Amino acid sequence: MKQDYYEILGVSKNASASEIKKAYRKKAIQFHPDKNPDDKKAEANFKKAAEAYEILGNEEKRSKYDQYGHAAFEGGQGFGGGSMNMDDIFSQFGDIFGSAFGGGGFGSGGFGGGQRRSQGSNMRIRVKLTLEEIAKGVEKKIKVPRKVQAPGVQYGTCSVCNGAGQVMKITNTILGRMQTSAVCSSCNGSGQNLLNRPPGSDANGMIKREETVSIKIPAGVEEGMQLKVSGKGNEAPANGISGDLLVLIEELPHEVFVRESNHLHYDLYVSISEASLGVSKELNLLDGKARIKLEPGIQSGKTLRLRGKGLSTVNGYGTGDLLVHVNVWTPKKLNKEQYQFFEKMLEDPNFIPKPEKSDKSFFEKVKDMFA
Repeated sequence: MKQDYYEILGVSKNASASEIKKAYRKKAIQFHPDKNPDDKKAEANFKKAAEAYEILGNEEKRSKYDQYGHAAFEGGQGFGGGSMNMDDIFSQFGDIFGSAFGGGGFGSGGFGGGQRRSQGSNMRIRVKLTLEEIAKGVEKKIKVPRKVQAPGVQYGTCSVCNGAGQVMKITNTILGRMQTSAVCSSCNGSGQNLLNRPPGSDANGMIKREETVSIKIPAGVEEGMQLKVSGKGNEAPANGISGDLLVLIEELPHEVFVRESNHLHYDLYVSISEASLGVSKELNLLDGKARIKLEPGIQSGKTLRLRGKGLSTVNGYGTGDLLVHVNVWTPKKLNKEQYQFFEKMLEDPNFIPKPEKSDKSFFEKVKDMFA
């Protein structure tokens, strides 16, 4: 399950805006790439802190997060901090880093106005899940054809910009000579060019290779939700950052249960005898069993609610209910003795329908559903 944003920044849910900003600045300094060169774990923590601050540092997004958790920003709606490269983070939160890293330069890492790190493209896949897998959460191992750097590929310093990622231009104007910088067109700002291209690789020295990716899917996901596995998309050439793997959830229909958000619906069929006399029924749930008692004289269309027997929400803040819809089964064929019995009951006062106020009509039930 995705880590809580408040936990990432180390603040309480009642923290003020200034406390959140201060906590983020502290984390940004702690995990800054200039202070942790070639440290992938620090870089991941740096991105996680940026993602948390993007949500908690915005009043509207924070309100949505407090109400719905991570689910409020799934499915392509909202922010995905792992998909931002360092330039994006530094650009968006320059005010946070300014006093700590000398304005817009950000130290020697070259992420600010200098060398840019290329990023591999994101990949998208669909994962089909059963209701049982959704109820418990599941880890799936999926084979993914990724673009990776070919064995033996070599990159070297760009001869045009000498690895700076930028070229300087001097222009004569009426105000004198003006010096400007532009992204190097030879290396697209990466500071490196391809030196050795292995056979079978593309123009960037990349090949396709099938890899097995482990995807942890939390309980309670829904059809159409999109999960992200950071760094498992296509690799980038040279010293770039890998793209992300975007996982679209597809829910398979269930033979017994019908899902409505985190609630489950179940049609229970009982005989006229069982409905008349009352009976105890054992139900097979997605996980375990449950027993319900039907009172004598229960009517077809009655709905019984088993609280907490549905699905947990994806953010873990609650569990839905199981709604059991009672259907009285009428036999389609009767033997002579059964026919004579029901024929006698046609005029029996006890068999004449006498709906009470508590017995809602079909239209009233539909009205309640949309209320």
